[in-house]
Amino acid sequence: MKATLQIKRGTPDTAPHVETFEVDFEAGQSILDGLRAVRHDKDPTLAFRFACINANACKECMMLIDDKIDYACTVKLKEGVTMLAPLPKKALVRDLVTEIAPPNERLHGRG
Repeated sequence: MKATLQIKRGTPDTAPHVETFEVDFEAGQSILDGLRAVRHDKDPTLAFRFACINANACKECMMLIDDKIDYACTVKLKEGVTMLAPLPKKALVRDLVTEIAPPNERLHGRG
């Protein structure tokens, strides 16, 4: 089976654009599996966040999936097109990565 991932990409300093990637998958694989396949096989520069220990435990892979906020580790790949975008109303870092810690909780280097 094949899934098509349309991924909104960019940085705070560049205009956003959508790139399309087709990935092979087996039933039961997640969007996160598809993103990892894209980064491994097609574009190593794709930025997304995850830290899997147990499904839905870390909350780092949260993104906009077909216009709904969800976890890439729990939403299953499907045949056809899936649109992925960074979280809305969060500061964009790059591609699907947004700032997750409130500004007053971020670590700042002191020189």
